[in-house]
Amino acid sequence: MRTQMQKAELFRALHARPGAFIIPNPWDAGTAKLLTAMGFEALATTSLGLANTLGSATVSLDAIIENCRVIAEATDLPVSADLENCGADDPKTAAKAIARAAAAGAVGGSIEDSTGDPRKPIYDFSLAVERVQAAVEAARALPFPFMLTARAENFLHGRKDLDDTIKRLQAFEAVGADVLYSPGLYDIDTIRTAVSSVGKPFNLVMGFADPMLTLPQLSEAGVKRISVGGAMERYALAAFLKCAREMKERGAFTYVREMAPIGELRAAFG
Repeated sequence: MRTQMQKAELFRALHARPGAFIIPNPWDAGTAKLLTAMGFEALATTSLGLANTLGSATVSLDAIIENCRVIAEATDLPVSADLENCGADDPKTAAKAIARAAAAGAVGGSIEDSTGDPRKPIYDFSLAVERVQAAVEAARALPFPFMLTARAENFLHGRKDLDDTIKRLQAFEAVGADVLYSPGLYDIDTIRTAVSSVGKPFNLVMGFADPMLTLPQLSEAGVKRISVGGAMERYALAAFLKCAREMKERGAFTYVREMAPIGELRAAFG
């Protein structure tokens, strides 16, 4: 197994090389092992995928950290943690999640400007920047190069204000974020505008973008990292529901023809 330092250096190198790379989102040890066996180069956790597996609309920071530990222990690949808003409003308290993620085996992680409060879903600009700065300081205090991703969540919460989103991304970059991320950008022109506004690597999540976009197109637009958030887990749940409905509504079991081959699973899990 690689050391955490080796994983961190590999992860940073992926962001420095030409072109974009895909960082898929497993939600447990099994999916992490399958993605590793398929040859992906890095993985990222998904808080939405985790919440769904727990049968909950939300998930605690403790559960997020434990899921990160499970996934990091299941793979030799670099793992970046989806830490949501890092479990706190206060910058210094939120920043403690970075060290916790690192202790769980992650070599990267994110902090977002979403509050988790539907009445006021986005932190005020100055507080959002203070929170990212505190997270950056926590990351720099670690004994390895932790990749800190700063997320501007406007577009996921009904605030489709590209100017404000770019203002936030640029401010997050200025205080030291390693990667910038704005989930909810859909079309290639908007994506290109956001990417060109910053000088650090940009992460695009395909769970909310035009699904017809491809890796070459996004790479040409300047995107560095492509994740899928909870999309694969939701697709798996769609298959589960399809199987369940076939049994409930038709008393049939034809879905067994499309099961994952047991040999492939055993090879990945062995």
